[in-house]
Amino acid sequence: MYELCGEKELKVVLALDPGDSISGVARKIDENRETIRRVVNRLEEAGYVAYDEGLHLVDRTIRDAGLELLTASADTSSPSISEAYVLPQFAGMEYAYTKIDAVYVWTRGGYQVARDPADYPLFVAVHESDLDAWTAFFDRFNIPTAQERQPAEDLDGAIQVVLEPRSQIDPEMVDGRPVVPLQETVAFANEYEATFESALDMLGRMYDDVDTDAAYRMEPA
Repeated sequence: MYELCGEKELKVVLALDPGDSISGVARKIDENRETIRRVVNRLEEAGYVAYDEGLHLVDRTIRDAGLELLTASADTSSPSISEAYVLPQFAGMEYAYTKIDAVYVWTRGGYQVARDPADYPLFVAVHESDLDAWTAFFDRFNIPTAQERQPAEDLDGAIQVVLEPRSQIDPEMVDGRPVVPLQETVAFANEYEATFESALDMLGRMYDDVDTDAAYRMEPA
């Protein structure tokens, strides 16, 4: 009866899409695979989750109830930055990290442009048709959204989400996070080379066929 009361159980229920693997769910919510395997086993034994060519929820209303519980908790404990990165997984809509966050994701966390924890925007590409739904989703967690970055002094909290509406999204998955394609990310970093020169060097070393304009790499002595 109390299987859904734990943090990890709730995160699994909210993040799980039909056909997901245990590893896929673990990456989505940034948790250890073995830990999530044990959580899924408990949920399966309790009858909440079943395996049929991948995991799926037996009753989707459980997810709705879990989201209500999570949003209620946000009134007393605002999401942290790390939690804000996981939240979009619970929205049930397609999205992709873009701009600064695309660089962060494609470098697998290896490059993070200086962002003040007291003024932290997340950059997310969404379908134009879902824009209002995304605004409503983040509003449930008291996270403001806009299509342009807002001045920190105009906001009550540290986190804001900059939504970029698009007619089409073609996300790629990197460590469980949907992100705009690598070449788009590199083009963005090239446009702001002074800020992202070390990131471009990193991307050039991590991936084949990455065309960077950066002259950052040092030649061997």
